[in-house]
Amino acid sequence: MKNTKNYLCAVVLLNAGMVVLSLNPVKAQENQQNIQIQQNNDSPKGEGKNASASDADFPMMEIGFRFMPTFSSFQLKDSGGGEVDGDFSFGYGFGAVIGVNFQEHIGLQGELIYSSIAQKYRDQDLDYTVKLHYINIPLLFALNTGKTKVVNLNVVVGPQFGINVGSDIKTVDGNEDVAVLAVRGGDLGFAYGAGLQFGHQVKFDLGFRGVYGLIDISDDSRTKTTDQYYVLDRTHVKTYSLYAGLSFLF
Repeated sequence: MKNTKNYLCAVVLLNAGMVVLSLNPVKAQENQQNIQIQQNNDSPKGEGKNASASDADFPMMEIGFRFMPTFSSFQLKDSGGGEVDGDFSFGYGFGAVIGVNFQEHIGLQGELIYSSIAQKYRDQDLDYTVKLHYINIPLLFALNTGKTKVVNLNVVVGPQFGINVGSDIKTVDGNEDVAVLAVRGGDLGFAYGAGLQFGHQVKFDLGFRGVYGLIDISDDSRTKTTDQYYVLDRTHVKTYSLYAGLSFLF
């Protein structure tokens, strides 16, 4: 009888030991999972998955549309070959903007702008109006105070390429026979400006843009008679514009 009791006690202890051994891996696995969860919770903000999501949400691209009231200045000649002081005349421009933002403060933008500029002058008791029409393509380096901020101040500089798409000169009586307007097909200028943007993903734009012409746009290869004269001679165009528009970040 005593041997039987001892045998039963040994069996019970052996089974209990096996149960403990079988539970230890489960406990160890649970401890490992708890440690991993705690490490993830203790990770600094901006690392891992959250950082990747934040980077993906940054608006890399930008498109927009603008209207640009414009004043212009360029050199003019009268029938005697002397320089004429023309009057600043109101013109206009409108077009599209596309930009790439490398980070919060730095980007590049290209624009496609139709621009119509004018200048008025008086010669031999006649009032003349000179109009030039261009497709302008500025390529600009942009600095921003904060592209994703509600209010962003930006400054832009870069070259502007112009394509002449038309020109004309008229007097009050419609006489176009004496003054000859001859313009080169292309122009190159230095563009600069500053502006403010208001909003988040959709921004309202207000700003100033100036362009200083770097090349002579006059073309003296056109045939003229002895009683005619070139209106443009060694002429560089300067324009000063205000603009308003909308930009969309995505």
